[in-house]
Amino acid sequence: MARTPSVAESPADLDRDAQALQAAVADLVRIYQFRDRDRICCHDISVTQCYALETLVEHGPMRLNDLTERLFLDKSTTSRVIRTLVKKGYVEQHPDASDGRATALSATRAGRNLCARITDDLVEQQKALLADLDPDVRAGVVDVIRRLAQAADSRFRSGVSVGAKSCAAGECGPAGCR
Repeated sequence: MARTPSVAESPADLDRDAQALQAAVADLVRIYQFRDRDRICCHDISVTQCYALETLVEHGPMRLNDLTERLFLDKSTTSRVIRTLVKKGYVEQHPDASDGRATALSATRAGRNLCARITDDLVEQQKALLADLDPDVRAGVVDVIRRLAQAADSRFRSGVSVGAKSCAAGECGPAGCR
């Protein structure tokens, strides 16, 4: 739920908070990316393949273009990811139910089982992180992260990804500018 900025909040306060959020998110993303890369590869798939498989498990069969959009990837990258998952037996291609000329993608039983094992493993890691926090703090953390993710998703899907101070080509990554 959006709030109206208070009278006491200055642009400097918002700038300071935005900088602190950027630093915190950059740290969190970096740690999670490397943790996931090291953990998920032990399950026979890359992080990107895991995201694709998870999307198919959670949202059901979809066309490649829909998956591409959900993953924020280009079509050729998504095609390579899916090709590998098909070869490994985690995803299958079949005629689209609404248009037999088109191809739909769905997770196989092996893919759903793999996704469940990875999720279970990651949930155990989250439990260890949350164990020392008060239940109200845990709930607040989850709520804030969900709200930030939803707000970012809405902005990116509407075409707003970087503000007026956009980064020069090749200088930005998921955690920000270098």
